[in-house]
Amino acid sequence: MTGVQRWTLAVVCAATAILMLDIAVVNTALPSIGVELHAGIGGLQWVVDAYTLVLAAVVLTAGSLADRFGRRRVFCAGLVVFTVASAVCAAAGSIELLVAARAVQGLGAALLFATSLALLADAFPDARDRTRALAAYGATIGASFAVGPAVGGALTSALDWRWVFVVNVPIGLVVLSMTLRTVRESRDPRAPRVDVPGLVTLTAGLFLLVLGLLRGNEAGWGSAGVVGALVAAVVLLAGFVGVQARSSHPMLPLTLLRSRAFTGAQLTAFAISGSFFAVYLYLSLYLQSVLGLSALEAGLVFVPSTLVMVMVSGATAQLGQRVHPGVLISGGLLLVAVGMALMTLAQADSSWAVLLPGVTVALIGTGMFNPSVSAVALDAVPPEQSGLAAGVNDMFRQAGIAVGVAALGALVPAGDLLAGGSSAEYVDGMHVALLAGAGLAAAGAIAGALLIRPRRSAQPLARAHAVLQAD
Repeated sequence: MTGVQRWTLAVVCAATAILMLDIAVVNTALPSIGVELHAGIGGLQWVVDAYTLVLAAVVLTAGSLADRFGRRRVFCAGLVVFTVASAVCAAAGSIELLVAARAVQGLGAALLFATSLALLADAFPDARDRTRALAAYGATIGASFAVGPAVGGALTSALDWRWVFVVNVPIGLVVLSMTLRTVRESRDPRAPRVDVPGLVTLTAGLFLLVLGLLRGNEAGWGSAGVVGALVAAVVLLAGFVGVQARSSHPMLPLTLLRSRAFTGAQLTAFAISGSFFAVYLYLSLYLQSVLGLSALEAGLVFVPSTLVMVMVSGATAQLGQRVHPGVLISGGLLLVAVGMALMTLAQADSSWAVLLPGVTVALIGTGMFNPSVSAVALDAVPPEQSGLAAGVNDMFRQAGIAVGVAALGALVPAGDLLAGGSSAEYVDGMHVALLAGAGLAAAGAIAGALLIRPRRSAQPLARAHAVLQAD
C-alpha cells in the first residue's frame, strides 16, 4: 500500500467514523436536549429528521457535483460544512437553531457520503487492494455504530449533551488538513449536469410528507394544513418520478428500477430504516424518561447487542458464498420484525433488561441484512454504476429513517412525556409504534422474497461487504 493510498484510506475512515458516531450519539443525547432546550417530542423528532431529510435528498446530487467539480474538493467542502454545523449545534440556545444546524449538518454528511467510496475507488485501482480498503471502511462503520450509544451516553452524562457535537470539530479540522495534504483530486470528465428539478421535487416532497406526519396529532389529521401537506407531498413525489422519466440526466435513472433485485434492495432498505432504525428515538426516550436511566446507562443497554450485530455481519459475508443474499435479506427482516414485537414486553415499570431479547434478535437480523442488501444493490448494476447504486441505496435508507421517525411518532400519544405526560400512555403508544414497525419489516421481508430471487453470482458479497449503512 502506497503512502497516498494509506492516507486516503485514513481520512475516508476518519470522516466516516464521525458521521456514524454522530448518528448514534445523538439518539442517546435527545432526552437531555429536550430538557435543556424545553423541547417536546415533536422538536426532538425534527432533530433527527432535519439531518436525515437533507442527507436523503442531496446525496445523489452531491455525487454528481463531485464527479463534475472534483471528489476531493467536494469531500473537503463536506468536511467544512459538517464541522461548522457541528459547532453551531453545540452552541445552539434553542431547539429551532439546533434543528436548522442539523439540516446543514445533513448537507455536509451528504457531501461526505457521496465522495468517500469514489475517493477509495480512485486511490485503489487494483481490485484486490480495493477489497481490503473497503473491508477497513466497513469495519469502521460497524465499530463506530457499535460504540456510538456508549460514547454519546458517556459524553452526555459526564459533560453535557453539547459535547456530542463539540467532538466533531477537532476531528473535522484534523481530517480536513490531512485531506488537503495527502489526497489526490479526481473527477469524471463525462459527468452529467446536476438534476435541479429532481432535487427540488424530491426535497420538497419529502419535507412536506414528514411535516404532515409530525403535525397530524397536534393539528388534527383532518386539518387543512395537514391534509394539504400530505396531498402536496404525494403530488411532488409523483412529480419527481415524472421528472426522472423525462430528464436526460436524472439523479435517479428509472432504468435501474427495471432490475427486480435492485428495486427489492431499495424497498427492503427503506423497510428496515423506517422500522427498527426509526424507533431508536422512542426507545431512548423510554429508557431515560420512563425508566429513569442516565444517558450513559441508556447507551450501554444497546452495546452488547450491537457488538453481536457486528460479529453477525462478518459471518454473513462468509455465509453469503453459500446462501443467496435474498434469503439473508428476507430472513434478516423477519428477525427484525420478531425483535420489535418482543420489545412490546416493556412496560412503564419494567427493568431495562426486558428490552435486551428483542433488541438482540433485531440486531442479529440487521447483521444478516446490511452486507447482503449492499451486495444486491451493487451486484444488480454494471461496475461503473456502483457509486450511483450505493448513493441510491443510501437515499432510500435515510428517507426511511426520516419518514419512519415521523410516522411511528404519530402513533405515540400527543401528550408530551417530557413535559410531565403519562408514562403509561407513552408506553402504550410505543407498543403500537413497535407493532407497526414490525409490520413494515415483515412487509419488507415479503417484498425481498418476491423481488430478490435466488440467482447465483460469483461475487455477491465480495463487491460490497464494506458498503454498510447503520442509519
